[in-house]
Amino acid sequence: MATEELVKPEERVDDLQRNGYHIIQNPKKFCFGMDAVLLAGFSVVKKGESVLDMGTGTGIIPILLEAKTQGKSFIGLEIQEEMAEMAGRSVKLNQLEEKIQIVKGDIREASVLFGKSVFDVVTCNPPYMNQNHGLKNPEDAKAIARHEILCTLDDVIREASMVLKPGGRFYMVHRPHRLAEMFAKMKEYHLEPKRMKMVHPFVNEEANMVLLEAVRGGNPWMKVQAPLVVYKEPGVYTDEIYDIYGY
Repeated sequence: MATEELVKPEERVDDLQRNGYHIIQNPKKFCFGMDAVLLAGFSVVKKGESVLDMGTGTGIIPILLEAKTQGKSFIGLEIQEEMAEMAGRSVKLNQLEEKIQIVKGDIREASVLFGKSVFDVVTCNPPYMNQNHGLKNPEDAKAIARHEILCTLDDVIREASMVLKPGGRFYMVHRPHRLAEMFAKMKEYHLEPKRMKMVHPFVNEEANMVLLEAVRGGNPWMKVQAPLVVYKEPGVYTDEIYDIYGY
């Protein structure tokens, strides 16, 4: 199918700089951010493994993971029908239908939709904000992506644990100020934090993102990796960021 048949008038096609892949986005609705790219770079998918991305949005994480790993299959779960439909068209645009499937569904019901103990890897770039006060339109796509309107941190971690195989790995990007809550929820649902990486805008600024890896049923032992610094000067990425983006 030709590109023009897959892209709607209000949408744009962006080059992902990986394997010649592109992604369809609607700037008026929601576009993926750096956090999704960093999560894809942080996540480890081994040859032949199956992956579920919960709250896939544009489908960016499954597409990037397919490009950079030898995973067998990738599923993107997305509750918003319009977003899921657009992500599905991005999969078609890159001719990845045999590797990536987009499913419209609720994170809170992931273990019902897919069954328990079925995935090797689960990734999630969840809503960060747990205070919904002042939201003008809670049905807005950007609001749903950023605020815990349709799912909470508890929902995300509970369902990730349930759909993971024993020994399976969970990867998440979030805000550092909720780390204590994340660790508590992971312990509650038998996910053992194993690897953590803080992300700082500049070398002299405090972290504004954290990348976490946890293992279902893992033994207590966590590695805190060297921090990732995004900019070496205003508007200029560090070499590590350029490497993650594939430039």
